[in-house]
Amino acid sequence: MSETVHPPEGLALDPDAEDLDTPETQHLPLDAWHRTRGGRMVPFAGYHMAVQYEGIMAEHLWCRENAGLFDVSHMGQLVFTAEDGVDVAQALEAVLPGDVTGLGVGRMRYSLLLDENGGILDDLMVTRRQDDIYMVVNGATKYDDIAHLLDHLPDAVTINLQDEQALLALQGPKAVDALSRLMPGVEALVFMTAGAFEWQGTPLWISRSGYTGEDGFEISLSAESAEAFAEALLAQGEVKPIGLGARDSLRLEAGLPLYGHDLNAETTPIMGDLGFALSKRRREAADFPGAAHILAERENGPASKRVGLLVDGRQPVREGATVVDEAGAVVGRVTSGGFAPSVGQPLAMAYVPTALAQPGTALRLAQRGKIHTGTVSAMPFIPHRYVRIGGK
Repeated sequence: MSETVHPPEGLALDPDAEDLDTPETQHLPLDAWHRTRGGRMVPFAGYHMAVQYEGIMAEHLWCRENAGLFDVSHMGQLVFTAEDGVDVAQALEAVLPGDVTGLGVGRMRYSLLLDENGGILDDLMVTRRQDDIYMVVNGATKYDDIAHLLDHLPDAVTINLQDEQALLALQGPKAVDALSRLMPGVEALVFMTAGAFEWQGTPLWISRSGYTGEDGFEISLSAESAEAFAEALLAQGEVKPIGLGARDSLRLEAGLPLYGHDLNAETTPIMGDLGFALSKRRREAADFPGAAHILAERENGPASKRVGLLVDGRQPVREGATVVDEAGAVVGRVTSGGFAPSVGQPLAMAYVPTALAQPGTALRLAQRGKIHTGTVSAMPFIPHRYVRIGGK
């Protein structure tokens, strides 16, 4: 294929981006490592980050077929502990709609930080560990998340932002082969489970999870050990470094929303097609923020809903494009879009009226004065390849 895959919105390849070294733009622990390997650095979520190395198309396809190493150390790693007999998991249920108290040790769950109206402040992963609760939140929102959590959790709950920790993601069908050579036993993990490991005296927290739709792992470790561990992974023939550009095209094909684009405080879990994040016990108790509004939407349907789109032709439609009716009136909005290397055509996500959200519905899309056509599609656009209990 000869298509050009562009970086996601907010990751424009500014020729001067590598010189943007302002006090507001921070450097991640592996900054020099990325540059040495040809990483094209751009400012994103307050950090200098590698958007690509050899090219987004090649990196995307490598990850789908082999194993890609992503540096996602900009994400917020939070650890929750409590004093005075306070149950941390129970306290977190005041701000999350998922069943946190029911999580077993080493089990993790996708959840949402909700405001009082049921709007999504962030999406996140929460894991119960032996002595604490570990949470990974989005990099661009982590400080706002912490402020919200401090306002809504008991004073007895302590939040530790682990800014001394790096976070690496190893994704792809051969990720388990590469990682298990360094970390025997990691292959016993299944999707959405995690555990403590050690590599050359360095403690690691490893989960079998990710943001590409592929099998893979996320590895939390000390920043000072991150470069040596990354080098050990790259010494495995299956592994190459992958930038944020391919991470975006991979997650789009997998139908995974990006906070700040496909989700925000104006969207609810039902609008965002994330109803699975509302556990049965919590729905029945209706004891989470915005429960009355969210449960009414679940029962009656939201006014609009996030859908996937197969875009006709070869030209992608991108965030900011609109969904229009025959008369040209705006009825919806595109929130993510790009060319999908593994699918072989442009894809998008959009919010449309619920009446137009059925798969197979033809839509008109307006971008820069030009009309494109597309069809509502079920998501994910390609099958997820997570390794679950009992096999794939």
